[in-house]
Amino acid sequence: MDESPEIPTCDLCDAHRSDASGAFRVLPPVFRDFGGRARFHGPVSTVRCHEDNSLVKAAVESPGQGRVLVVAGGASMRRALLGGNLGAAAASNGWAGVVVDGCVRDTAELARCAVGIKALAPHPMPPDKRNEGQRDVPVQVQGVWVRPGEWLCADEDGVVVMPAAPAA
Repeated sequence: MDESPEIPTCDLCDAHRSDASGAFRVLPPVFRDFGGRARFHGPVSTVRCHEDNSLVKAAVESPGQGRVLVVAGGASMRRALLGGNLGAAAASNGWAGVVVDGCVRDTAELARCAVGIKALAPHPMPPDKRNEGQRDVPVQVQGVWVRPGEWLCADEDGVVVMPAAPAA
């Protein structure tokens, strides 16, 4: 996990309340915590996919280097994109967190993973494996643009995205 200081999302929102540029964004409050850490932050890496987690698997099985994987799953409620095995891989490979615009499964296993995981809901159905999707491209999550290399902070109060790490 990144060594930069933890700054609560509420404090970040206070500091950026007058930002009309669109550089500071808050994701809608639709995400639930599933991982072993409720607070996480780091540079963004992205995956765009639909009911196919092939690229999610490839991402979390690679070195995370304190990054946050943002999975633009189209808010599908038909299949899970992350489960216990991939949650454990994300934790052991140094990912700070995973934000899934879709569902997860194996929630008891995810809760034991030392990584932040936010998603819309649990769903027991596994994903497809078609090797489809895109990696490290700008994505829309719940109508909010998120780009690779931006900074994401998440905690119990929400998820914010900004161009760079906040100043301490």
